Amino acid sequence: MTFAVIRTGGKQYRVTPDAVLTVEKLAAEPGATITFHEVLALSTEAGGLAIGAPTVPGATVTATVVDQARGPKILILKKRRRKNSRRKQGHRQDVTVLKIASIAA
Repeated sequence: MTFAVIRTGGKQYRVTPDAVLTVEKLAAEPGATITFHEVLALSTEAGGLAIGAPTVPGATVTATVVDQARGPKILILKKRRRKNSRRKQGHRQDVTVLKIASIAA
């Protein structure tokens, strides 16, 4: 099974070909192609597992932007006891939905 571990938005993701992935917002329009060069690990059926130090040289992951969306709403509640003080705030993070096209070694 072919897979790769990429880093984007300060997080690491394990991706396989044709997988749909939700990542932190990237500056790209829907339908655009994005290439990730920060491949931390790469596994192929023929070559086995290659772990980078810190990245695997020459490895790339290509993805297509499916959608620019917003994540689920997160509620922030703050309460100070015995002071009748409450505050409620909501937040929705901007995310990018990607479809992994190919993994190249």
